[in-house]
Amino acid sequence: MDRLIAFEAETGLLTAEAGLTLAQLLDFSVPRGWFLPVTPGTKYVTLGGAVANDIHGKNHHVAGTLGSHVTQFELLRSDGSRLHCSRTDNPDWFAATIGGLGLTGVIPWVQLRLKPIVSRRIDYEGIQFHGVDEFLQLTEQYKDVEYTVSWVDCTGTGKNFARGVFMLGDHSKIPDDLKPSPEPKLVFPFDAPAFALNSATVTAFNTVFFHKQLKPRVRALQDYEPFFYPLDKVLHWNRMYGKSGLLQFQYALPWQSAREGTVAMLNEVAQSGLASFLAVLKAFGDKPSPGMMSFPQPGITLALDFPIKPDRSFPLFDRLASMTLDFGGKLYPAKDARMTAAQFQQAYPQWERFARYKDPLLTSGFWERVTAA
Repeated sequence: MDRLIAFEAETGLLTAEAGLTLAQLLDFSVPRGWFLPVTPGTKYVTLGGAVANDIHGKNHHVAGTLGSHVTQFELLRSDGSRLHCSRTDNPDWFAATIGGLGLTGVIPWVQLRLKPIVSRRIDYEGIQFHGVDEFLQLTEQYKDVEYTVSWVDCTGTGKNFARGVFMLGDHSKIPDDLKPSPEPKLVFPFDAPAFALNSATVTAFNTVFFHKQLKPRVRALQDYEPFFYPLDKVLHWNRMYGKSGLLQFQYALPWQSAREGTVAMLNEVAQSGLASFLAVLKAFGDKPSPGMMSFPQPGITLALDFPIKPDRSFPLFDRLASMTLDFGGKLYPAKDARMTAAQFQQAYPQWERFARYKDPLLTSGFWERVTAA
């Protein structure tokens, strides 16, 4: 299920089986001068999975979700029926399947429109900021730049509270070599011991990460790999969280509560002592997703990774989830492990309408948990 089916070199219209990974797609398209219209923080996901979760990326504020660039796909139901889905053919099934968590059927193939590039390189700029207000000011100032995202230090207190690096970039307009990416050679060799990941080591990492940029503002021309996929260069990087693994918490808050809610939850995380290496703060734009159950909404999203420590991390997740709902936000189903049925149904009131499109022979632990099925 990972074969290319068709490609129009003049328009960038690509059709492929849904098992093709984004890495394989890029190896084909980049040498031909085309790039993904939207990409998440890893290229090791399948095209079908990317559609089923309606992924977003650093350019959501200008490009929307991946579903906005999908032109058509096929849906195979458990009764053997095959539906051709697009904005005009079976549009309800099109909307239900994009962001539908794989519950409407199997996606055999997908067609999407790529974007042209002339170089692998990204015109990058990194700007240090101190606090959520400065982040919001930078977000407004650079709202027309293609790619923006921020790393934020969630361990800082006092003058270091919510300090971070605002990262922005555009595809370079200077023609350059468009060779495929090399295979990653670095491998995290073992599961890190539990004591290695603690508030002291994470605080030290965050301090080093903030100050690795020697000036408040830097500019560089860099390859797209470290810009979009910084973790992909180290295979099995998740081992640094130890044998128990990690959980990710991610919310989306509407603009009216984005500042207050983000400050409150970063305070909650800092006080918990369960600091995150990977804290990503990003603005969502107002381009509506075609997906019925899609996660992004206009406002702010924050993603945090935590080691699994049930007696500490689970209660923290529960508190953060409740705060998210109190601030009018919602959690990201694609990364969820703790959402309750009440939380899901409050944040996604359209779930009952979506349930009419669910394949009767497909289910998931997530779906059964959040619908109490």
